[in-house]
Amino acid sequence: MFSNINNAWCTPQDFFDKLNKEFDFNLDPCATEKSAKCMKYFTATEDGLKQDWGGYRVFVNPPYGRQIGKWVKKCYEEGQKQNTLVVLLIPSRTDTRYFHDYILNKAE
Repeated sequence: MFSNINNAWCTPQDFFDKLNKEFDFNLDPCATEKSAKCMKYFTATEDGLKQDWGGYRVFVNPPYGRQIGKWVKKCYEEGQKQNTLVVLLIPSRTDTRYFHDYILNKAE
């Protein structure tokens, strides 16, 4: 079983840089002041789940706890908006409801 005290796993910078080279992200909705990968970001205080991501190129590495399904749903919904790109970094858990509801046969 994987665990982290606060369920937040920081993305290694070199991994992010490779993705950013392809996607040119401009929003990180799951950030802390220290971990933000983009100039525009939301911390837990602003709650990225409650914010509008429309028109952004979004990099999402959400907390991997019980709320992960809410983040996957948010990514799916925001990704449907015009001129919005969402790249989601999550563990591969193909047996979950959120995978079947929002990723399988829906994501690239």
